Amino acid sequence: MDQHRPRTVPRPSATFDDYTLSEIRRAAATGIYDIRGFGAKRRLPHFDDLLFLGASISRYPLEGYRERCGTDVWLGTRHAQKPIHLKIPVTIAGMSFGALSGPAKEALGRGATIMGTSTTTGDGGMTREERGHSETLVYQLLPSRYGMNPDDLRAADAVEIVIGQGAKPGGGGMLLGQKISERVAGMRTLPAGIDQRSACRHPDWTGPDDLEIKIEEIREITDWQKPIYVKVGASRPYYDTALAVKSGADVVVLDGMQGGTAATQEVFIENVGLPILAAIRPAVKALQDLGLHRKVQLIVSGGIRNGADVAKALALGADAVAIGTAALIALGDNDPAFAAEYAALGTVPGCYDDWQDGRDPAGITTQDPDLAARFDPVLGGRRLANYLSVLTLEAQTIARACGKSHLHNLEPEDLVALTVEAAAMAQVPLAGTSWIPGSG
Repeated sequence: MDQHRPRTVPRPSATFDDYTLSEIRRAAATGIYDIRGFGAKRRLPHFDDLLFLGASISRYPLEGYRERCGTDVWLGTRHAQKPIHLKIPVTIAGMSFGALSGPAKEALGRGATIMGTSTTTGDGGMTREERGHSETLVYQLLPSRYGMNPDDLRAADAVEIVIGQGAKPGGGGMLLGQKISERVAGMRTLPAGIDQRSACRHPDWTGPDDLEIKIEEIREITDWQKPIYVKVGASRPYYDTALAVKSGADVVVLDGMQGGTAATQEVFIENVGLPILAAIRPAVKALQDLGLHRKVQLIVSGGIRNGADVAKALALGADAVAIGTAALIALGDNDPAFAAEYAALGTVPGCYDDWQDGRDPAGITTQDPDLAARFDPVLGGRRLANYLSVLTLEAQTIARACGKSHLHNLEPEDLVALTVEAAAMAQVPLAGTSWIPGSG
């Protein structure tokens, strides 16, 4: 054989990439599926695939620092006697005590209160840290019923019935035993240190008729004072939104598959649900068909990162957005400053591969008292408030450039898409054309 014959450079498989190979080897060695936190990591059509059309001759912009651009939003105006009025349309999504530490929940409340917005309890009940520092607190009622009691429903400012979550629509969550401390176990009526799996469906109803009864029960418990939200994971957004509204919801919360979770199966996170970009317009269409758009409010979540994302979600028809993972990062989670400690866990900052194990060196997603003590909730609250302020200012900057005096005046006409897929999902024209794929 000719020793000087050129060798072909090995080409890795796009199908069997390094991560896929490592997962096959891990599955073969352990016989169990992988469980992790975070949301979908695969590349999905997202808000980055949309652009705004700023004003020039055909539109009249607003002067950035002299002309007002409103940001407030009312939630729960349909039935509640005490709807919620927020100063900004960015809320904090439900993240449980158990998944998060007590100081982290306190920081979320502090930051949200500074900016005049709301926090949400998550699974596992209401903590004194969050209620004590949240001016506006939404109480989540989940299939598990962990920590649920009527007194907490009355102490909340709104109640959110969780049907599904974007990372796992149709599936329940998990909280690993390492994070079930004595306090968490007591709130959830569980044995300490044992893995806990949340139910995938509510135990006392099987469809929209039963949901209507449940909403009526909660209204009676709260004396018709509190707005009732219904949260769904994005899968069939038109019908789920319509049924939630017909069941009596004041607010619909729609969570896309980029939304995070404390822990669930990797195969679920990456292969079930819809990107939030594909879910907003069908939900809005359902509200419009019922004559209730803006009367029943729509909150969307799942991958909101910056003010442009906020503005795009509102332009597509949402009334507000919710952030979860971004809020944790703002608090200081997965910070490169802890790179050495993340490496010892077998991961790197930003990947969230092992944060559900309760060993978070930032002290945010843990129940370890020594780790939690590292986190300063006052500083964390200020950091979150700074981040929320930037999101709002960025969204206002875009709105003014489009000639809008309120963020809710943004509309699909202000947007174009960079890809055929995004144009079809968001139902806005492909850039440089008037063509909306699927419109005829």
